[in-house]
Amino acid sequence: RLAAVADFPREELPASLRDDPSVRFHASYADLLADPEVDVISLCSARRRDQAAQAIQALRAGKHVYAEKPSAMNEEDLAAVIATAEQTGCLFREMAGTAYEQPYRAMRDVVRSGCLGEIVQVIAEKSYPYHGNRPPDEDVDGGLIEQCAIHAVRMVEHVAGRRIRSLRAVETCAGRPGGSSGLHMAASMVLTLEGGAVGSISANYLNPRGTGTWGYESLRILGSDGMVESARGGQHTRLVLGEEDLGPLDLTAPSLDYFDIYLDALLGRSGMPCTLEEELSPTRWVIRAKHSALNSL
Repeated sequence: RLAAVADFPREELPASLRDDPSVRFHASYADLLADPEVDVISLCSARRRDQAAQAIQALRAGKHVYAEKPSAMNEEDLAAVIATAEQTGCLFREMAGTAYEQPYRAMRDVVRSGCLGEIVQVIAEKSYPYHGNRPPDEDVDGGLIEQCAIHAVRMVEHVAGRRIRSLRAVETCAGRPGGSSGLHMAASMVLTLEGGAVGSISANYLNPRGTGTWGYESLRILGSDGMVESARGGQHTRLVLGEEDLGPLDLTAPSLDYFDIYLDALLGRSGMPCTLEEELSPTRWVIRAKHSALNSL
Protein backbone atom coordinates (compact mmCIF):
# COMPACT_ATOMS: atom_id res chain seq x y z
CA ARG A 1 0.00 0.00 0.00
CA LEU A 2 1.04 3.59 -0.46
CA ALA A 3 2.15 4.84 2.96
CA ALA A 4 3.63 8.27 2.23
CA VAL A 5 4.93 10.63 -0.44
CA ALA A 6 7.36 13.54 -0.59
CA ASP A 7 8.17 16.03 -3.35
CA PHE A 8 5.17 14.75 -5.27
CA PRO A 9 2.09 16.83 -6.11
CA ARG A 10 -1.07 15.59 -4.42
CA GLU A 11 -3.09 16.25 -7.60
CA GLU A 12 -0.88 13.83 -9.55
CA LEU A 13 -2.04 10.90 -7.43
CA PRO A 14 -4.96 8.71 -8.52
CA ALA A 15 -8.27 10.05 -7.21
CA SER A 16 -8.62 7.06 -4.87
CA LEU A 17 -5.40 8.06 -3.04
CA ARG A 18 -5.53 11.84 -3.27
CA ASP A 19 -7.66 12.29 -0.17
CA ASP A 20 -6.85 8.99 1.54
CA PRO A 21 -6.20 9.89 5.20
CA SER A 22 -3.81 6.96 5.56
CA VAL A 23 -1.37 8.48 3.03
CA ARG A 24 1.02 10.94 4.67
CA PHE A 25 2.38 13.91 2.69
CA HIS A 26 5.86 14.69 4.01
CA ALA A 27 7.41 18.13 3.68
CA SER A 28 10.83 16.76 2.76
CA TYR A 29 12.65 13.67 1.54
CA ALA A 30 14.40 13.45 4.91
CA ASP A 31 11.01 13.23 6.64
CA LEU A 32 9.99 10.45 4.26
CA LEU A 33 13.14 8.47 5.09
CA ALA A 34 12.45 8.93 8.80
CA ASP A 35 8.94 7.48 8.49
CA PRO A 36 9.01 4.04 10.19
CA GLU A 37 6.04 2.78 8.15
CA VAL A 38 7.88 3.26 4.85
CA ASP A 39 9.64 0.09 3.71
CA VAL A 40 10.23 0.81 0.01
CA ILE A 41 11.11 4.04 -1.76
CA SER A 42 10.00 4.37 -5.39
CA LEU A 43 12.48 7.02 -6.46
CA CYS A 44 12.10 9.39 -9.41
CA SER A 45 14.27 12.35 -8.49
CA ALA A 46 13.38 15.83 -9.71
CA ARG A 47 17.03 16.13 -10.80
CA ARG A 48 18.26 12.77 -12.00
CA ARG A 49 21.85 13.80 -11.25
CA ASP A 50 20.89 13.68 -7.54
CA GLN A 51 19.22 10.29 -7.70
CA ALA A 52 22.22 8.07 -6.83
CA ALA A 53 22.93 10.10 -3.70
CA GLN A 54 19.25 9.97 -2.71
CA ALA A 55 19.19 6.20 -3.29
CA ILE A 56 22.21 5.80 -1.02
CA GLN A 57 20.48 7.91 1.65
CA ALA A 58 17.43 5.66 1.48
CA LEU A 59 19.45 2.44 1.61
CA ARG A 60 21.35 3.70 4.65
CA ALA A 61 18.00 4.51 6.27
CA GLY A 62 17.04 0.85 5.86
CA LYS A 63 14.67 1.37 2.92
CA HIS A 64 14.54 -0.79 -0.18
CA VAL A 65 14.83 1.31 -3.35
CA TYR A 66 13.19 0.99 -6.78
CA ALA A 67 14.72 3.72 -8.95
CA GLU A 68 13.79 5.41 -12.21
CA LYS A 69 16.33 5.30 -15.04
CA PRO A 70 19.07 6.27 -15.19
CA SER A 71 19.63 5.27 -11.57
CA ALA A 72 23.06 6.94 -11.74
CA MET A 73 24.77 9.23 -14.24
CA ASN A 74 28.39 8.17 -13.75
CA GLU A 75 30.02 4.85 -13.00
CA GLU A 76 31.42 5.96 -9.65
CA ASP A 77 27.92 6.74 -8.36
CA LEU A 78 26.58 3.48 -9.80
CA ALA A 79 29.29 1.51 -8.00
CA ALA A 80 28.53 3.37 -4.75
CA VAL A 81 24.82 2.51 -4.98
CA ILE A 82 25.58 -1.17 -5.58
CA ALA A 83 28.10 -1.27 -2.73
CA THR A 84 25.65 0.42 -0.33
CA ALA A 85 22.90 -2.05 -1.20
CA GLU A 86 25.30 -4.92 -0.47
CA GLN A 87 26.38 -3.35 2.82
CA THR A 88 22.86 -2.63 4.07
CA GLY A 89 21.16 -5.77 2.78
CA CYS A 90 18.41 -3.66 1.22
CA LEU A 91 17.16 -4.54 -2.25
CA PHE A 92 18.06 -1.94 -4.85
CA ARG A 93 16.65 -2.27 -8.36
CA GLU A 94 16.11 -0.02 -11.37
CA MET A 95 12.82 0.29 -13.26
CA ALA A 96 14.12 -2.07 -15.94
CA GLY A 97 11.12 -4.06 -17.10
CA THR A 98 11.44 -3.62 -20.88
CA ALA A 99 12.21 -7.28 -21.62
CA TYR A 100 9.22 -8.52 -19.63
CA GLU A 101 6.61 -6.47 -21.50
CA GLN A 102 5.01 -7.61 -24.74
CA PRO A 103 6.08 -8.01 -27.47
CA TYR A 104 9.61 -8.17 -26.02
CA ARG A 105 8.78 -11.00 -23.66
CA ALA A 106 7.80 -13.14 -26.66
CA MET A 107 10.87 -12.04 -28.65
CA ARG A 108 13.08 -12.96 -25.71
CA ASP A 109 11.51 -16.43 -25.65
CA VAL A 110 12.20 -16.81 -29.38
CA VAL A 111 15.87 -15.96 -28.89
CA ARG A 112 16.19 -18.33 -25.93
CA SER A 113 14.62 -21.16 -27.91
CA GLY A 114 17.65 -21.13 -30.22
CA CYS A 115 15.54 -21.21 -33.40
CA LEU A 116 17.28 -18.13 -34.81
CA GLY A 117 20.63 -19.89 -34.74
CA GLU A 118 23.69 -17.79 -33.99
CA ILE A 119 22.72 -14.17 -33.30
CA VAL A 120 24.72 -12.00 -35.71
CA GLN A 121 23.15 -8.52 -35.65
CA VAL A 122 20.73 -6.54 -33.48
CA ILE A 123 19.13 -3.29 -34.66
CA ALA A 124 17.12 -1.19 -32.19
CA GLU A 125 15.43 2.21 -32.13
CA LYS A 126 13.71 4.21 -29.40
CA SER A 127 11.89 7.40 -30.37
CA TYR A 128 9.93 9.86 -28.24
CA PRO A 129 8.10 12.99 -29.44
CA TYR A 130 9.55 16.44 -28.87
CA HIS A 131 7.69 18.78 -26.55
CA GLY A 132 8.55 22.18 -25.13
CA ASN A 133 9.18 20.88 -21.61
CA ARG A 134 12.08 18.63 -22.53
CA PRO A 135 14.93 20.05 -20.43
CA PRO A 136 18.12 21.18 -22.19
CA ASP A 137 19.92 20.50 -18.89
CA GLU A 138 20.52 16.75 -18.95
CA ASP A 139 21.01 16.69 -15.17
CA VAL A 140 17.22 17.05 -14.90
CA ASP A 141 16.15 13.85 -16.67
CA GLY A 142 19.35 12.15 -17.79
CA GLY A 143 19.26 13.37 -21.37
CA LEU A 144 18.58 11.62 -24.64
CA ILE A 145 21.16 8.85 -24.33
CA GLU A 146 20.76 8.01 -20.65
CA GLN A 147 16.97 8.19 -20.32
CA CYS A 148 15.78 7.37 -23.86
CA ALA A 149 18.44 5.19 -25.52
CA ILE A 150 18.64 3.01 -22.41
CA HIS A 151 15.44 1.27 -23.59
CA ALA A 152 17.16 0.25 -26.82
CA VAL A 153 20.25 -0.91 -24.92
CA ARG A 154 17.97 -3.11 -22.80
CA MET A 155 16.49 -4.53 -26.01
CA VAL A 156 19.98 -5.56 -27.09
CA GLU A 157 21.13 -7.04 -23.78
CA HIS A 158 17.91 -8.21 -22.10
CA VAL A 159 15.82 -9.23 -25.14
CA ALA A 160 18.38 -10.28 -27.73
CA GLY A 161 20.49 -11.66 -24.91
CA ARG A 162 23.81 -10.30 -26.17
CA ARG A 163 26.06 -8.38 -23.81
CA ILE A 164 27.77 -5.30 -25.21
CA ARG A 165 31.56 -5.45 -25.40
CA SER A 166 32.26 -1.97 -26.81
CA LEU A 167 30.42 0.98 -28.37
CA ARG A 168 30.83 4.33 -30.08
CA ALA A 169 28.19 7.06 -29.94
CA VAL A 170 27.42 10.40 -31.58
CA GLU A 171 24.57 12.83 -30.94
CA THR A 172 23.24 16.07 -32.37
CA CYS A 173 21.20 19.13 -31.37
CA ALA A 174 20.08 19.64 -34.97
CA GLY A 175 16.35 19.89 -35.63
CA ARG A 176 15.20 21.25 -32.30
CA PRO A 177 12.18 23.52 -32.80
CA GLY A 178 12.96 27.09 -31.85
CA GLY A 179 16.67 26.99 -32.60
CA SER A 180 19.82 25.54 -31.11
CA SER A 181 20.18 24.67 -27.44
CA GLY A 182 21.75 22.03 -25.26
CA LEU A 183 18.90 19.61 -25.96
CA HIS A 184 20.12 16.71 -28.08
CA MET A 185 17.55 15.54 -30.62
CA ALA A 186 19.12 12.35 -32.01
CA ALA A 187 21.86 9.86 -31.17
CA SER A 188 23.36 6.86 -32.94
CA MET A 189 25.49 4.05 -31.54
CA VAL A 190 27.54 1.28 -33.12
CA LEU A 191 28.04 -1.79 -30.93
CA THR A 192 30.22 -4.86 -30.77
CA LEU A 193 28.54 -7.70 -28.91
CA GLU A 194 29.63 -10.93 -27.29
CA GLY A 195 30.19 -13.85 -29.61
CA GLY A 196 31.30 -11.63 -32.48
CA ALA A 197 27.86 -10.13 -33.11
CA VAL A 198 27.34 -6.46 -33.97
CA GLY A 199 24.54 -4.01 -33.35
CA SER A 200 23.27 -0.49 -33.86
CA ILE A 201 21.01 1.79 -31.85
CA SER A 202 19.10 4.95 -32.78
CA ALA A 203 17.44 7.20 -30.21
CA ASN A 204 15.69 10.50 -30.83
CA TYR A 205 13.00 13.02 -29.94
CA LEU A 206 11.65 12.93 -33.50
CA ASN A 207 8.57 10.74 -33.15
CA PRO A 208 5.69 12.54 -34.93
CA ARG A 209 2.49 12.59 -32.87
CA GLY A 210 0.70 11.09 -35.88
CA THR A 211 2.24 7.69 -35.19
CA GLY A 212 -0.24 7.35 -32.34
CA THR A 213 2.44 5.84 -30.10
CA TRP A 214 4.29 7.82 -27.43
CA GLY A 215 7.39 5.61 -27.42
CA TYR A 216 7.77 4.55 -31.04
CA GLU A 217 10.32 1.79 -31.15
CA SER A 218 11.57 -1.10 -33.23
CA LEU A 219 13.80 -4.13 -32.75
CA ARG A 220 15.22 -6.60 -35.26
CA ILE A 221 17.23 -9.60 -34.13
CA LEU A 222 18.95 -11.40 -36.99
CA GLY A 223 20.46 -14.85 -36.66
CA SER A 224 22.08 -17.40 -38.93
CA ASP A 225 18.78 -19.29 -39.25
CA GLY A 226 16.17 -16.55 -39.16
CA MET A 227 15.02 -13.23 -37.77
CA VAL A 228 12.42 -11.85 -35.39
CA GLU A 229 11.23 -8.25 -35.40
CA SER A 230 8.93 -5.79 -33.72
CA ALA A 231 8.03 -2.49 -35.37
CA ARG A 232 5.63 0.45 -35.13
CA GLY A 233 5.95 0.66 -31.36
CA GLY A 234 5.24 -3.04 -30.89
CA GLN A 235 2.12 -3.05 -33.09
CA HIS A 236 3.76 -5.30 -35.69
CA THR A 237 5.76 -8.49 -35.05
CA ARG A 238 7.14 -11.11 -37.39
CA LEU A 239 9.15 -14.33 -37.16
CA VAL A 240 10.90 -15.73 -40.24
CA LEU A 241 12.87 -18.98 -40.11
CA GLY A 242 14.70 -19.90 -43.29
CA GLU A 243 12.19 -19.85 -46.15
CA GLU A 244 9.16 -19.90 -43.85
CA ASP A 245 7.39 -16.71 -42.78
CA LEU A 246 5.67 -17.66 -39.53
CA GLY A 247 3.92 -14.30 -39.27
CA PRO A 248 3.12 -12.42 -36.05
CA LEU A 249 4.28 -13.66 -32.67
CA ASP A 250 1.86 -15.12 -30.14
CA LEU A 251 1.44 -12.33 -27.58
CA THR A 252 -1.30 -13.94 -25.50
CA ALA A 253 1.02 -14.32 -22.52
CA PRO A 254 0.59 -11.16 -20.43
CA SER A 255 3.26 -8.56 -19.87
CA LEU A 256 4.94 -8.90 -16.49
CA ASP A 257 4.98 -5.85 -14.24
CA TYR A 258 8.57 -5.41 -13.05
CA PHE A 259 7.48 -3.61 -9.87
CA ASP A 260 5.25 -6.58 -9.01
CA ILE A 261 8.23 -8.88 -9.60
CA TYR A 262 10.30 -6.65 -7.30
CA LEU A 263 7.66 -6.70 -4.55
CA ASP A 264 7.31 -10.49 -4.83
CA ALA A 265 11.07 -10.78 -4.34
CA LEU A 266 10.89 -8.56 -1.24
CA LEU A 267 8.09 -10.70 0.16
CA GLY A 268 10.03 -13.91 -0.51
CA ARG A 269 7.53 -15.21 -3.04
CA SER A 270 10.05 -15.43 -5.90
CA GLY A 271 13.47 -14.24 -6.97
CA MET A 272 14.39 -11.49 -9.40
CA PRO A 273 14.68 -12.76 -13.01
CA CYS A 274 18.20 -11.37 -13.45
CA THR A 275 21.15 -10.37 -11.32
CA LEU A 276 21.68 -6.74 -10.33
CA GLU A 277 24.75 -6.61 -12.59
CA GLU A 278 22.72 -7.87 -15.56
CA GLU A 279 19.96 -5.39 -14.80
CA LEU A 280 22.29 -2.40 -14.50
CA SER A 281 24.59 -3.28 -17.41
CA PRO A 282 22.51 -1.11 -19.83
CA THR A 283 22.82 1.78 -17.38
CA ARG A 284 26.57 1.33 -17.31
CA TRP A 285 26.69 1.30 -21.11
CA VAL A 286 24.59 4.44 -21.62
CA ILE A 287 26.90 6.24 -19.19
CA ARG A 288 29.82 5.12 -21.37
CA ALA A 289 27.90 6.04 -24.52
CA LYS A 290 27.43 9.59 -23.22
CA HIS A 291 31.18 9.84 -22.61
CA SER A 292 31.79 8.51 -26.12
CA ALA A 293 29.46 11.13 -27.63
CA LEU A 294 31.16 13.93 -25.69
CA ASN A 295 34.59 12.74 -26.83
CA SER A 296 33.45 12.60 -30.47
CA LEU A 297 32.81 16.36 -30.59
